[in-house]
Amino acid sequence: MKGKIVSINVSYKTGMKKTPVDEVTVVENKGIAGDAHASSNWHRQLSLLAIESIEKMQKLGLNVKEGDFAENITTEGLDLLSLPLGTRMKIGNDVIGEVSQIGKKCHNKCAIYEQAGDCVMPKEGIFIKVMKGGIIKKGDEIEIMKRRDLSDYLMNIEERPY
Repeated sequence: MKGKIVSINVSYKTGMKKTPVDEVTVVENKGIAGDAHASSNWHRQLSLLAIESIEKMQKLGLNVKEGDFAENITTEGLDLLSLPLGTRMKIGNDVIGEVSQIGKKCHNKCAIYEQAGDCVMPKEGIFIKVMKGGIIKKGDEIEIMKRRDLSDYLMNIEERPY
């Protein structure tokens, strides 16, 4: 299964919509360098939401776009909710992520919820841990890794002393 990055979104303070950028550095076991939500202390290092979910909200009459749901990566062509926990994905040429959470609890009703009576991120967004960092760009491919691909990837990692 393959999809692509429609938008990469960052914010430098929590509680804000994210701003689209063309390229970012993703840090292993942390998230996007400089993003307010990047942290090695939890499993929600990158958030993903499908453009198809945003389009549902637009059809309800909302003036929303990529980053407005505070997602780091807006995807296209992937059924994010069908990916079980532990699924690994390759993003761009280098970044490897592992699905760590599907959806989230909405603790306080955001402006989008107040406007529409609903919000897609808590139900349709997913979160990943960053297993391998690198640079990602708008338009990069996202590929769900099969077990064989994952084994090949793991075999090609530099020898690490244990």
